[in-house]
Amino acid sequence: MPPFVDGPVQVTVPATSANLGPGFDSLGLALSLRDELEAEVLPEGLVVEVEGAGAGSDGTGVPRDESHLVVRSMRAAFALMGEQPPGLRVSCRNVIPHARGLGSSSAAIVAGVVLARALVAGGQLLASDEALFDLAADLEGHPDNVAPAFYGGFVISGREDDRWYAVRAGVDPRITAVAFVPPTGVETKVARGLLPDVVPHADAAANSGRAALLVAALTGQPEHLLAATRDWLHQDQREPAMPETLALVRRLRADGVPAVVSGAGPTVLAFGATDTSALTASCPDGWACHDLAIEPDGAVLLT
Repeated sequence: MPPFVDGPVQVTVPATSANLGPGFDSLGLALSLRDELEAEVLPEGLVVEVEGAGAGSDGTGVPRDESHLVVRSMRAAFALMGEQPPGLRVSCRNVIPHARGLGSSSAAIVAGVVLARALVAGGQLLASDEALFDLAADLEGHPDNVAPAFYGGFVISGREDDRWYAVRAGVDPRITAVAFVPPTGVETKVARGLLPDVVPHADAAANSGRAALLVAALTGQPEHLLAATRDWLHQDQREPAMPETLALVRRLRADGVPAVVSGAGPTVLAFGATDTSALTASCPDGWACHDLAIEPDGAVLLT
């Protein structure tokens, strides 16, 4: 059996925004907001430490036991490699807001599988990048956030012949982003529960055309971003769970700003040029505003 390496090992993982308007469950971007995590093997037991998002001690924080998402993801990766450590310490410094549509769960999953592989001697031989990505997408259930969290940049992802795929594409260097984050979140399962089972063929056709245009706009023709980010499949349908989010999206788009619901919401992601000062001035009272770059790197081991 492979021995474990002397720890600790550290990883940093980016926030992500999925869908980007019409690219439902298929398009995702890595953003320059990163969680940092550390793990090491212990002789026994489990220690989970959390700072930042999810650290609340009033019942709002994340669990500190085997049900913690990073720990569950590490256990799955250890099982993939045929080994479980006798004990674990996991430390999380969370910057990515939880339940806001910025990929916090995908960041936790990707961090967990990468940390686990780094703790096993010869882990790269036992679990390739493709195998880890497949596992992370299986754990999340869809790849649109996991793919940019793992690989970085702009990624088109999906499932074909019972396998996940992820294809990176370049991003025009003129494109930046601003994330408007409301003070309260919306759980992904709630947002998904508002989506209809059937959509009109005309809406599906229009949406697929805009998704294709969005790839072209992000990779080199940002002047088309406003048209390319129009959605027919999920944003308006989710308005009952996040009315202020949709109001902000419409207000920004009326001013010519390519704005979308980030992931399942309720964060609003707006694309801009290098100078985003005018955009940040649009932040509603009580919301947080993050001036972000498109992050070229996904999960990065620091040790």
